[in-house]
Amino acid sequence: MWPIMKITYREMISKRIFTITLLMSLAFLVLYGVATWYASKEIAEEMGNAADLLMETGFFSTQLLGMGLYFGSFITALLAILSSVGSIASEVESHQIDTWLARALPRRKYLLGKFGGLASMLVLYALLMFLGLLSINQFVGGGVLAVHVSLGQALTSLGFFILMPIILVCVSLLLSSITTTVTGGIILIILYGISFIGGFIEQLGSMIQQSSLINIGIVSSLLFPTDSLFRKSTIALFDTADDPISFASQGLFGTASAPSDAMLIYTILYGTVALWLAVRLFGKRDV
Repeated sequence: MWPIMKITYREMISKRIFTITLLMSLAFLVLYGVATWYASKEIAEEMGNAADLLMETGFFSTQLLGMGLYFGSFITALLAILSSVGSIASEVESHQIDTWLARALPRRKYLLGKFGGLASMLVLYALLMFLGLLSINQFVGGGVLAVHVSLGQALTSLGFFILMPIILVCVSLLLSSITTTVTGGIILIILYGISFIGGFIEQLGSMIQQSSLINIGIVSSLLFPTDSLFRKSTIALFDTADDPISFASQGLFGTASAPSDAMLIYTILYGTVALWLAVRLFGKRDV
C-alpha cells in the first residue's frame, strides 16, 4: 500500500489542477486577509464613537469568518473531487493500471493505497486552509475582528472540517471504480451541489418554521451528507447550538437547524460503506 500512496502523492502534485488550486487558494487567503485588515482598521477608528459598536463588530466578525470557512470548504471539496474522481478510471482507460496488476498486487491494496494517499494529502490541505482562515481572523488587524473561540472549539470544528474531503474521496473512489472519469465527476459535483443547496433550504425552513423545506434539506443530507459536516463545523466553532441569537449574528452562513449526532454517525457510515463498495466493485471490474 505504501508504494501506491507515494505514487499517488507524486501524481497529485504533478497535476496542473493541484498547482492551480494552490495558487488560487493562496490568492483567496491574501484577499481574505486584506479585507479583514481594512475592515479592522475602519472599525478601530470608530471604536470611540459608538456605544453599540461592539455588537456590530461581533456580527461582522462572525459573518466574515463564516464566509471564509464556507468558501474554504468549497475550494477543498472541488480539489477533492477533481483530484480523486479519475484516480482509478483514468488509469483503467489508459491501461496504466495493468503494470501494477501484473505484479500480482491485490486490487484491494491498490485501491486502499490510492485512498490513503488522496485522503492524507487532502486532509493536510484542509488543515492548512482552516488554520489559515482562523489565523487571519485572530491576528490580522490587531485582532479587532477576532471571534472568541477556545482551543477545544477550534479543534472540534477542525475535525468536522477535515472529515469532509475524506468522505468525498470515499465516494469519488466508488464512482471511479464503476464509471468513467467524466461521468463520475459530473455525478459527484451534482451531488455536492444538491447537498449544499439542500442545506441552505433546511436552514431557511427552520427560520420561517416551514416543515416542508426542512424535510427537503434532510432528504438532501441523507442523499449526500457533506453539508451537515460544514454545519457541525460552524456550530462547534461559534458554539451556536440551540442559540437563535448566535445564529442571527452569523446570517447566511449560520446554522438554525443543527445536525444531530445520529447524522454524524450516518455520515461516517456513508463514507465507510462507499469505500467498502469501491473495494468490492473494483475487485470485480474487468480491466
